[in-house]
Amino acid sequence: MKFKLIIDKNQEEQIVATVHDRSALTDRIEALVLQESGADRITAYSEDDVRLLHFADIACITIEGGKTWAIDRKGQRWRLKQRLYELEEILPSSFLRLSKSALGNEAQLERFRASFSGAVDAIFKCGHREYVSR
Repeated sequence: MKFKLIIDKNQEEQIVATVHDRSALTDRIEALVLQESGADRITAYSEDDVRLLHFADIACITIEGGKTWAIDRKGQRWRLKQRLYELEEILPSSFLRLSKSALGNEAQLERFRASFSGAVDAIFKCGHREYVSR
């Protein structure tokens, strides 16, 4: 593996990693870059609060009643203003598309449960269940 660092104050900052496969190391690098740039959190709303919610604290993002909701690792629901396709662009690769209306954080997944009808649910550590269609 090679490492190359170029310091040029006249260029826009960017980090590019060329790897053969995704690994735990690439996931840690991605998280570190997002954290250092301040891009590892999103504004979330509840009835009483507004807070910056860290991506690592989000278990699942789902659409209900035409609104986007983030369920955190404690099971609390937070309203987000972005659409799912907008969130997919900024979230780290640990977030997987579960269905047309849900994204799940792989790090917060506890297990999958299949039923006799063939349906599969993702069960998160916080207890939230989400239907999986993909």
